[in-house]
Amino acid sequence: MEYVNLGKTGLKVSRICLGCMTYGSPAGAEPKPGRHAWALNEADSQPFLKQALDLGINFFDTANVYSSGDSEVVLGNFLKANTRRESVVIATKVHGLMRDEPNGKGLSRKSILFELDQSLQRLKTDYVDLYQIHRWDYEVPIEETLEALHDAVKAGKVRYIGASSMFAWQFAKSLYLADLRNWTRFVSMQNHYNLLYREEEREMTGLCVDQGIGIIPWSPLARGRLARPWNSESTKRLETDRFGTTMYSPTEDADHKVVDRLVEVSSKREVPQAQVALAWLLAKPAITAPIVGATKPHHLADAAASLSIKLTPEEIKSLEEPYTPHPVLGFS
Repeated sequence: MEYVNLGKTGLKVSRICLGCMTYGSPAGAEPKPGRHAWALNEADSQPFLKQALDLGINFFDTANVYSSGDSEVVLGNFLKANTRRESVVIATKVHGLMRDEPNGKGLSRKSILFELDQSLQRLKTDYVDLYQIHRWDYEVPIEETLEALHDAVKAGKVRYIGASSMFAWQFAKSLYLADLRNWTRFVSMQNHYNLLYREEEREMTGLCVDQGIGIIPWSPLARGRLARPWNSESTKRLETDRFGTTMYSPTEDADHKVVDRLVEVSSKREVPQAQVALAWLLAKPAITAPIVGATKPHHLADAAASLSIKLTPEEIKSLEEPYTPHPVLGFS
C-alpha cells in the first residue's frame, strides 16, 4: 500500500479509501433513509473490513445517512475490536435526511453539532479525522455552516474538514470565507469523478490543484459500470440502484465507447478493467485516494493492484478520447 498526505495537511492516508456505504443494514419492509437492497449486514461486512486492514488501507469513509446510521455502527464496532484508533483515519459526512422532522437534515449549526455527536457515538470514538459536508445546503448560509465546523474542530471532536459534490464557485466561496474569518479550511473534496463522468475537470480539479485540496473521488468505477463489459451480466446493485440510474444512462452511446476502450486497454495488459480504471484516476493531479466499495474479495484486491499500474500517455489518450460532455450530475 502507498500513503500520501491529504492535500496540504500532514495527515497520511492510504491511496485507496474503503467506502462503507455498502455496510450496515439492507433495505427492509420499513423504508428508512440511506438503506439499499445491496447493503451487507454487520456479519457479512466483517471480511471486507478485515481485508482492507490486511491490505494496509487505513482510510475509511462513511456517512451518517448510510443505512440510517448503521454503517457508522458497523465500522465503529469493527475498528474498536480490530485496531488502534490512532492507526486509522475515519471520515464521515453530514447533511442527509436522518429524521422526518424540520431539523432532521441539513447543515445548520443545530444539525451539524447534534449529528456529529450522534456519529461519534455510533463510531465509538471521541473524534472524527475528516468531517465532510455531504452536499451544499441551499437553505443555510454557508457562514453558519463553516463556523459550526470550525467550532467542532476547536472542541477537539474533528481533526480536519472536507466537502463533497458542489459547484466550483461554491467551494471557492467557502475557502475564501474561511480565510477571511480565520475559520478552519476545507482540506479535501469528495466528488463524482471517473472515466464515464469527467465534468469535474472543467473547474473543480483546477481549483483543487491550485489550492492544495486533496481529491477523494466517489464512484470511481461508475457504480460498477467500469468493472465489466457493457452488456455483461447484471448485478443486484445495478438492478436496484435508483440513484445510479439517474447518473448513467444504459443507452448512452458515448459511454458504451468509453467502456469498450477500457476493455481494449485492460485486455492488452491482461488485467481486470477495474484496475485500469482506477490507475487512470490515480494518475490525475490532486487525486489522493479513490473511494472504493467492496462486496467481493477481488474488489479490494483489484483496487490495491491498480497502484502498480502506470499507464502510458498513449493509453491515457486512448481511454479519454471517446468521452463526450455530460450534464452536471451528483450535486443533489
